[in-house]
Amino acid sequence: MLSLINNVVYTATQLIQVIIFIAGCYFFGISIFGWIKQKENDPKSYTPQKKFALIIAAHNEEKVISHVIESLFKQNYPKNLYDVYVIADNCSDNTAQIAADHGALVYKRVNNELRGKGHALEWMFAKIFSMPEKYDAISVFDADNLVTSNFLLEMNAKLCQGHKVVQGYIDSKNPYDSWITCSYSIAFWLSNRIFQLPRYNLGLSCSLCGTGFCIDVDILKQIGWGATCLTEDLEFTMKLALSDLKVAWAHNAVVYDEKPLTLKQSWNQRKRWMQGHADCASRFLGPLFKKAFKDSDLTSFDNAVYLFQPIRFIFVGLITIMMWVQTVFPQSPFFNLKYVFPVGVWYIFATLQFFYGPFVILTEKKFSPKVMVAFLIYPVYCLTWMPITIQGFLSKNNKDWNHTHHSREISISDLEKA
Repeated sequence: MLSLINNVVYTATQLIQVIIFIAGCYFFGISIFGWIKQKENDPKSYTPQKKFALIIAAHNEEKVISHVIESLFKQNYPKNLYDVYVIADNCSDNTAQIAADHGALVYKRVNNELRGKGHALEWMFAKIFSMPEKYDAISVFDADNLVTSNFLLEMNAKLCQGHKVVQGYIDSKNPYDSWITCSYSIAFWLSNRIFQLPRYNLGLSCSLCGTGFCIDVDILKQIGWGATCLTEDLEFTMKLALSDLKVAWAHNAVVYDEKPLTLKQSWNQRKRWMQGHADCASRFLGPLFKKAFKDSDLTSFDNAVYLFQPIRFIFVGLITIMMWVQTVFPQSPFFNLKYVFPVGVWYIFATLQFFYGPFVILTEKKFSPKVMVAFLIYPVYCLTWMPITIQGFLSKNNKDWNHTHHSREISISDLEKA
């Protein structure tokens, strides 16, 4: 019996190592293209011409709603070319009144059946479409955001260049509040440089991040929103890929996002992300792979590989735990765990992973002693993805929306001074 267990463990670990290595090489290979500087015209060279509807989805956000509205009204863009809308979605506090007092156009939505940001956005999009006021594009934000003054100039430039859907750079407004916020911030800084930017440079599709993005109104009318799962941004990204549409990237259109303070808050948020991710994978993985091979479509293939990413999290976590057990208990079922590739290859791979992250942070001008210390804790944050992913996949049919509480009161002026 022990021999059978050993054989199963040995075979499984060999397969897992191959998958981890191939996926790692794939993502690392693409990330290299994040270092290419594309020559693009200065956004200021494009005359402001696109008219925007700026939509903020808010549920009980009275502590932070005023700051995002304030940052939007400070845009370096003609005031007659954008309007700020707030969806007061099932609010039981003063969000609506505070938003109105700060100049936003407030729409109250009460629906206890269709809960969640995706449903709220679909409801608001329909209202925008029926208005006598006509817009060229819609930008979506969260209530806890702070938006840099050049955001609309950058989006106007991308739209004038012919892009139909554009994602902005997601930064952190509270990176040093706790080890969790710092870990989140590192993850987003890395994603911006080695996931989003290289895909834009390669002509692939970037991923929507739930906030700080812009959609051409005609495209939205044409394909419809329809993204109402727990991760509406991922769902719409996959829907775009199947419609032969790509998400462009605006590296200088920065939106600051509030990160969860505690492990519990982070766990619940990331579990919701994984529930939505699993839901999207079950619906889009097959069609994306089919389109990828039938039409030789690299964008669909890349999106399908991304949907497979959580499985990689689980595999990396399993291999890490197995190696720890092997080290502490040499006679465990993992005692015959062997490396598929030469040990030297794994050492090089691990070394690149260890130094690559800090190098990216340095390039992104986020370097500080606090961040370097955070990198020592960051692997713990990464390992928590394994149980979170498993829990999320097991509960993917649970559609209940869990709201993340936001309380970090800071203005765009304070942030820019800091």
